[in-house]
Amino acid sequence: MRAIVVEGKGPESTLHWREVPDPVPRSGDVLIKVHTAGVNRADLLQRNGLHAVPPGESDVLGLEVSGEVVELGPGVEGAGIGDKVCVLLGGGGYAELARAPASLLIPVPAAVSLEEAAGIPEVFMTAYSALFLEGELREGETVLVHAGASGVGTAAIQLAKRAGCCVIATAGSAPKLDVCRRLGADLAVNYREQHFPALVKDFTAGRGVDLIIDFVGKDHFDGNLESLALRGRLVHVATLSGTDVALNIRTLMSKRLTLRGVTLRSRPLEERVQLRSALLARFGEDLEAGRLRPVIDRVFPIEEAEEAHRYMAANRNIGKILLAVGER
Repeated sequence: MRAIVVEGKGPESTLHWREVPDPVPRSGDVLIKVHTAGVNRADLLQRNGLHAVPPGESDVLGLEVSGEVVELGPGVEGAGIGDKVCVLLGGGGYAELARAPASLLIPVPAAVSLEEAAGIPEVFMTAYSALFLEGELREGETVLVHAGASGVGTAAIQLAKRAGCCVIATAGSAPKLDVCRRLGADLAVNYREQHFPALVKDFTAGRGVDLIIDFVGKDHFDGNLESLALRGRLVHVATLSGTDVALNIRTLMSKRLTLRGVTLRSRPLEERVQLRSALLARFGEDLEAGRLRPVIDRVFPIEEAEEAHRYMAANRNIGKILLAVGER
């Protein structure tokens, strides 16, 4: 098969579409003929040596795909040849064939195309975990979603609104703010031009928000603590502006705050399966009916993966960036 191969290390690395050995399904695995692969920031970090590949996983880039099951490994139940699926991977998505645990497969919802489905697994599983597992979001609460026009951000806005919550979103341009509003954000804030803690306090009549989902890290940290209500929760999904912050512990004590973080790739398979099951149990019908759906920005041919990475690195995307691998 062909796959994207990373040549070189760090910022000087380059991507090439080349022949590599086919993956071999292990016990409980299926082999998927990849139609479309999702692009994630973890891919950019991995090619630069900043995101470790979990033991036993493919070192080929790519953490989610959609496609058709073409082979079953030993002991597989609940999946069949020809099934149209999307799935979260430990690696190996930028390829013509991908190996995946059958227990992680998500049937392609009727309301989305096989291509669009590649944008479901990473963003909706991450958003669900951040909002409802780590964030413990409850109906009627208010959540602040930073990077609201990102892949995970667009999913988080939709899930929170579907759960009966008030949503404040931040983004850095007028088109991105418009998308946040269309997805249901009750307030959209341009963090480049406006001081989001002041607007949050004004919007909530001085109370603050119950939960913050943050992708930025250092630059938003002080503003996040300021924006949280009593017993508020802050969940970090990424740290785009840096990781080292100064923390006044008395702020945590006085507001009784909770700080948490979320990752997916490094979790044991059992936890990822539980997360997939929880997402589908609560929101599977909404995905199937199209009430929840991935926001797709652009689809690049797999041969243009390098350009897709530059596009993401420049923060130009609204929603997901995909790579077309199969027939198109």
